[in-house]
Amino acid sequence: MAEGYCVKDKKMVEIKDSHKITMKNGKPATQGTCPTCGGKVTRIGA
Repeated sequence: MAEGYCVKDKKMVEIKDSHKITMKNGKPATQGTCPTCGGKVTRIGA
């Protein structure tokens, strides 16, 4: 599983339901939800 920084919880969390995306500038990223608060978590370059 990938880890990302949750801004709401202010800590690193395991990304739940993660999937690969491509940002507007063409860089890869992993996006999913925080298991604690349910907010969106994105890790750039992963």
